[in-house]
Amino acid sequence: MEELMFCYQCEQTIGGKGCTKAGNCGKDAEVAALQDLLVYQLKGIGFLGNEILKQGKNIDKEISKFVQDACFSTLTNVNFDPERFVEYLNKSQKIKENLKTLLGNVPANAPECVNYTIPASKDEMLKDAKKAGIMYDQNLDMNIRSLRETLIYGLKGMAAYAHHAHVLGFYDNDVDNFFYKAFASTIDNKLSVDDLFNLIMEFGKVNLKCMELLDKANTQTYGNPVPTPVLITKKKGPFIIVSGHDLKDLHELLIQTEGKGINIYTHGEMLPAHGYPELKRFKHLIGNYGGAWQNQQNEFDNIPGCILMTTNCLQKPRDSYKDRIFTTSIVGWPDVQHIREIDGKKDFTPIINKALELGGFTEDEPEKTILVGFGHNTVLSLADKILDAVKKGQIRHFFLIGGCDGARPGRNYYTEIAQKAPKDTIILTLACGKYRFNKLDFGSIGEFPRLLDVGQCNDSYSAIKIAQGLADALGCGINDLPLSLILSWYEQKAVCILLTLLSLGIKNIYLGPTLPAFISPDVLQVLIDKFNIKPISTADAELKTILG
Repeated sequence: MEELMFCYQCEQTIGGKGCTKAGNCGKDAEVAALQDLLVYQLKGIGFLGNEILKQGKNIDKEISKFVQDACFSTLTNVNFDPERFVEYLNKSQKIKENLKTLLGNVPANAPECVNYTIPASKDEMLKDAKKAGIMYDQNLDMNIRSLRETLIYGLKGMAAYAHHAHVLGFYDNDVDNFFYKAFASTIDNKLSVDDLFNLIMEFGKVNLKCMELLDKANTQTYGNPVPTPVLITKKKGPFIIVSGHDLKDLHELLIQTEGKGINIYTHGEMLPAHGYPELKRFKHLIGNYGGAWQNQQNEFDNIPGCILMTTNCLQKPRDSYKDRIFTTSIVGWPDVQHIREIDGKKDFTPIINKALELGGFTEDEPEKTILVGFGHNTVLSLADKILDAVKKGQIRHFFLIGGCDGARPGRNYYTEIAQKAPKDTIILTLACGKYRFNKLDFGSIGEFPRLLDVGQCNDSYSAIKIAQGLADALGCGINDLPLSLILSWYEQKAVCILLTLLSLGIKNIYLGPTLPAFISPDVLQVLIDKFNIKPISTADAELKTILG
């Protein structure tokens, strides 16, 4: 039977090999095909943009913004709306024509995707999408394919970070221009395995610059995060739950709901918002609701309030709450209400009115809080005290336990290793993986909580900055620190973070719950040989290896 689609970009891919009929994420074969065709268009745009940059010309930042937004839209659990992809595809064609005009003469040997023209109808687009499929070229060397796809998935993650920086008005030419170079490289048949591997290491360094840019955008706009207790129980009254990573959307909603008697809860990836001074000053930013993204269908079932999805991770909405979930920005699901930006503004009136109509929770729950806000500014301000505790033997080891969460069995490993880590160790955590254990009581070492919540995947720069700061203070390299990285992956932001860590020469990373299907055996062996990447085993075995 002919495959309807092929996708293996995320951890939950069927059989650890690839989704071929529909995605485990919820995307159907139609959306998968349109996403493939959009990436095909981005490769053509990349080729043209790279040639223009070689001529010393500049590319309009609105074009770069489109490239990154379109790339982000194909990341797992972001956009499932075929009509939105038709819009992206039509716009991509206009951008290609503009770039051809700017370039002048398109090289005669340009790859097919450069001169391909998007047809007028969606049905025709779907027919053409076959040529854009990952496995279309059956003769392509598997290691070349593996490295090209790894680079593309890294770009999808970096596109998310660049998008969040852009909406706050922060850009970086090196980051923007690398998208053209990288997409062009995925259709350059002259590049060898070594060339592509080196390019992926270059990508890691560019992504570090992008994560630094996002950190700067967030902290300069909303202040440096500070340790903050966050309510994780319900309060009486109408409410809106805000999920995803977009701090600007949250800020705008807080402004528009002020004084209206509506409580705002964060959810999933939005949890770190409570640590930012300019956001926490809103008294109706009341707390955090629920756990990690994969539990949302149960947590949102028949909820007496509204949900705003600002970015991933979105799952197929159940009918019991489809009338009260709203999307905005890059996010989309067919027949779900979408709030668009018009002339730089978003009007959240529809979701506000719906929340008031639903009425909200009818009573308060007994209060319980967790602590967030341990970004690099806070942790490094305590560096002298931390190092003193290390020298005195009060802190024996640091564990960074974090990354994406997901539904696949085996992720209880991360809870177990956090719980079994000895009481003279500190646990740094970030991203949705922390929802496995962030409501447990780990106690403290002196004045330091044993669990330090650094933030979400968007805050990975903080974790790197903390590690570099501690290494500098101790006069050693990151690999010489009493620090172990135990990471879980699910989607493409985890991929780009891993590539950044490798580009920094960081070794001995434990990775799970499975290894990526898009990494070929030969490429995996190179990563093991160069960086000693280790698939996770058991918590007891890991702790014995790490601590002796």
